[in-house]
Amino acid sequence: MLKGKLIHPDIMAALALCGHGDKVLIADGNYPLDSKTGEAETVYLGLTPGLPTVTDVLAAIQSAVNIEKAEVMEPAGGAAPEIFEEFRTMLGGMELDKLSRYAFYDACCEAGVRLAISTGEKRTFANILITIGVA
Repeated sequence: MLKGKLIHPDIMAALALCGHGDKVLIADGNYPLDSKTGEAETVYLGLTPGLPTVTDVLAAIQSAVNIEKAEVMEPAGGAAPEIFEEFRTMLGGMELDKLSRYAFYDACCEAGVRLAISTGEKRTFANILITIGVA
């Protein structure tokens, strides 16, 4: 039996195929996963509205891989959603690269995005694109 935080077999398999520089999208329940993820392996985790959260999934992923970069979708008005501070804290103070909505969508459709995970997250702009670091 597995004992770590990450036990989802499809996510574990996709992460095992990732190398340095590959990317993983963890998306809120509003993100258009089908049309804005290119060729990425997709996993739909949304169980109920609000569960699991993007931060729940980020914590599990973070227990399995090193993260060297994080990108987020910045609201048009520029005001940072509260979840951005939660992301920074979880990532040890790492700066978040902020992309406009359509630039974020474009980044999520690039070939290096290997895995896209949809959650039940209800907070808006709670999408994060992480880059896998070295072991």
